[in-house]
Amino acid sequence: MTQNPDSLNPVSLALSDQDPDLFSRQIGDSFSDWGFAVVADHGIPQELITRAEEMSRAFFALPEDVKRRYFVEGGGGARGYTPFGTEVAKDQTVHDLKEFWHIGRDLPDGHAFAAFMDANIWPDEVNGFRECYLELFAAFDKAGARILEAIARYLELQPDFFVDTVRDGNSVLRLIHYPPVPEDSPAVRAAAHEDINTITLLIGAEEAGLELLDKQGNWRPVTPGPGELAVNIGDMLQRLTNNRLPSTTHRVVNPAPERRGHSRYSMPFFLHFRPDYLIETLPQCVGSNHPDLYPEPITAHQYLQQRLREIGLA
Repeated sequence: MTQNPDSLNPVSLALSDQDPDLFSRQIGDSFSDWGFAVVADHGIPQELITRAEEMSRAFFALPEDVKRRYFVEGGGGARGYTPFGTEVAKDQTVHDLKEFWHIGRDLPDGHAFAAFMDANIWPDEVNGFRECYLELFAAFDKAGARILEAIARYLELQPDFFVDTVRDGNSVLRLIHYPPVPEDSPAVRAAAHEDINTITLLIGAEEAGLELLDKQGNWRPVTPGPGELAVNIGDMLQRLTNNRLPSTTHRVVNPAPERRGHSRYSMPFFLHFRPDYLIETLPQCVGSNHPDLYPEPITAHQYLQQRLREIGLA
């Protein structure tokens, strides 16, 4: 696939049921070229998305002191509320212009991964919050599994290769609010960064701003249409594939002057490997012209903690 000079061409996840190999080539080439893909027909109900967006707006509209009741001091932002001005992108010195809420996987009592994954926190002030976001989490999980199957095919692995790698994985659904931006702000809504996880699925925001850095060093907008997802490769999968699938640098820039007074909301789902999964370079991704760039294996949990320390959340 040749990069479209202006945008990413959407691929339909419904095609994976009709012609899984063709879908695999389409989305795999998009990931290889861009590190991103725009995915249509992803199966997440629009009614659920609309309900989740409304609840996100309702929560972030609560008074600051109410929201801060759900901030876990020393919790690394793993669950609940993270206040404005907390997260700093790797290698940056100015904080991002956002506040957010994290929902993780609900584990049964006594689960082996309970030591790695905190219990969820639920606000009392928004009715139906827990039920809505657990439903959305499950829908993202399902869509993500279908995309990982296509990636496995693209890498000439067994289609079910990733099933066990992400089983009960430490995935996180993040609700983000980017408040209106002051005219003299020295920061941007989200500074240039790469995602830590396996793949990220993002429900498009009404307000523009998401951009990726292409292979020629140019910033290009990522603009999913209504009902489409932006999906990108994270650092863990980049490491596993020896950079064959790149974790592309991206950012959320500040709005044009006429839109500075408007908030921006988005809901990314960070799909993670299970905590004990050993990220070890796939032999299929090593060759005489492409030596192993990551000879030292590392577990997904160790890698996550290393990266969270770098961005000030641990």
